[in-house]
Amino acid sequence: MRLKAMVIVSMLFGTSCKSQDLQTVPALDLQRYGDIWYEIARLPNSFEKNLDCITATYTICPDGRVTFENKGVKADGSLSSIKGVAWVPDKDEPAKLKVRFFWPFAGKYWVVYLDQDYRYALVGEPKRKYFWILSRTPQIDPTTYNQLVDIASQKGFDTQRLFIVNQKCPE
Repeated sequence: MRLKAMVIVSMLFGTSCKSQDLQTVPALDLQRYGDIWYEIARLPNSFEKNLDCITATYTICPDGRVTFENKGVKADGSLSSIKGVAWVPDKDEPAKLKVRFFWPFAGKYWVVYLDQDYRYALVGEPKRKYFWILSRTPQIDPTTYNQLVDIASQKGFDTQRLFIVNQKCPE
């Protein structure tokens, strides 16, 4: 009886609940990745709540670091903006960046998909709590959007919760 109980306990708690490892793109050319990206969709998060017209502008520094500014428009029409810095901690994994908005805290910024022309990117982190669909243009066609959502779903992101960002904004 005791052996049976141990077998049941090991079956219940011995199996791994670890989700699949999140794969990033094998190569990332930061020079090509730099410049402006428009946020097309994201998983909900508290720091972008009620923002429209969200962009991220990346500038590559000579030392290899990346400075960036994220901007969005609040409901009252005012601009919300935050600046930060990113870097590649391991040159063998160039798509696994660290980002910092406030010292000493740093988060993970992993490029998990990037089309060959650097027009579309999927960015997330290994726990899959945060996720973004980015584009070089404020709008993308439905076919491309659905393809990107399918890729995100295959990578384990909860695409049923995606929030589409309003990018119809005054210039």
